[in-house]
Amino acid sequence: MSPAALNGFCIKLLLATLVSACAWPAAAQAATAASTASATYRPTAAQMALVDDLEQRTFRWFWDSADPVTGLVPDHYPGKSFSSIAAVGFGLTAYGIGVERGYITREQAVQRTLATLKFFHDAPQNASEDDVAGYHGFFYHFLDMGTGKRWGRRVELSSVDTTLLLGGVLFAQSYYDRDTPEEKQIRALADDIYRAVDWPWMQARPPLISMGWTPGGKFIPADWKGYNEGKLVYILALGSPTHPVKPQAWTAWCSTYDRTWGSFYGQTFLNFAPLFGHQYTESWVDFRGIRDDWNRQHSLDYFENGRRATYSQRNYAIANPGGWTGYGPNVWGLTASNGPGGVVVNTADGKRKFHGYTARGAGLDYISDDGTIVPTAAGGSIAFAPEIVIPALQTMKQRYGQSIYDRYGFVDAFNPSFHAQTTLRTGKLVPDLGWVDTVQLGIDQGPILLMIENWRSGFVWNVMKKNPYIRRGLQRAGFRGGWLAAPEPAAP
Repeated sequence: MSPAALNGFCIKLLLATLVSACAWPAAAQAATAASTASATYRPTAAQMALVDDLEQRTFRWFWDSADPVTGLVPDHYPGKSFSSIAAVGFGLTAYGIGVERGYITREQAVQRTLATLKFFHDAPQNASEDDVAGYHGFFYHFLDMGTGKRWGRRVELSSVDTTLLLGGVLFAQSYYDRDTPEEKQIRALADDIYRAVDWPWMQARPPLISMGWTPGGKFIPADWKGYNEGKLVYILALGSPTHPVKPQAWTAWCSTYDRTWGSFYGQTFLNFAPLFGHQYTESWVDFRGIRDDWNRQHSLDYFENGRRATYSQRNYAIANPGGWTGYGPNVWGLTASNGPGGVVVNTADGKRKFHGYTARGAGLDYISDDGTIVPTAAGGSIAFAPEIVIPALQTMKQRYGQSIYDRYGFVDAFNPSFHAQTTLRTGKLVPDLGWVDTVQLGIDQGPILLMIENWRSGFVWNVMKKNPYIRRGLQRAGFRGGWLAAPEPAAP
């Protein structure tokens, strides 16, 4: 940026921060008004047609991209890719949605799910560098789509990605409840996979849980501590019937919350800049009406927190402190995604830096914004705030759909501010639009699909409420009330 532009940007950002910090009563009123709008919102027929179409296309991404023999789902598709175990977790859940929506038969879903669970159940596990898929019940973040083994020595044994995989595994365990040999086998395999995870082993610095491990470097020197997508890590670690962590782990996880609790662009909430941190656990767990100790002290649940985060991001886009092209009330969304690449471009306002894959976001914790819009940031928040999400999806499709909406729904990301003629690592330049990705990512498709269905029917949430391990993990974390007050289901 030029000195004048930079000065203007800093003034706008400072004013926005000061107004936000000094307006807690106004933020509380805005939160109440927004919550009322969510409860009373009724989409038009055209908007529901868009949601219908997007849900089916996004489901098709998982169905078409997964290997039917191993069940491995690619990190990105179309094109050659390694597998993301987190994407597999979303895929396992997608198949149940496909059955309920009539996209596939239950038998098709059973066969694909069985193949997936058999692969992970039987995949080799030990401490070697190259010839395994995991260790101590955890799995490597990325696996080779052909061999099913660790995709390179830089890939870590990931606690959070294993957790997202397990979200789909436990969904399968509770969804396939019929008295048939195949569905009984699904339940048994899912139980074995979950029970094998040695959560205390991953506590390199107890009571916190490490982000991962490698044979060469051992435990990653970073732990999961709030607030981010790691909620599900602790819920599943607390719920384990074989290798549980102690309840103090949840207390330690929550101990850093106050660092990011505050007001940002008109909303007071527990901040995490990229919206995926408010979407991943919430894709499987219905937090409406259930609260832990921290929730009770702050008079909100995590669902309400996600709704406020969604509104805050939209407010940030309306303010558009960076002056990026296209931002507004119906074009917004920052989260982890692909981007144009590590490029610095000279513009009329000075130098602008654009990133490749990174965790874009806007919050009290940080701001990372290079003009890249990520549809899953809005789409994955549809259950929180449909009244602002659906118009955003509608506007983005109407304005840019010819380039950003294809057979599998929205592409991963696009950037109307990037027009540099340079070598791109991913995506393409579209005249009169800017940079547009040419693939979808499984971990971004997942929240769109699961949260659309949760908004429409509560389906995924309701299946997971039947899982005793989810219930036990929540209760050991101190959650009370709401659906947790209902009788506990029998153990599988």
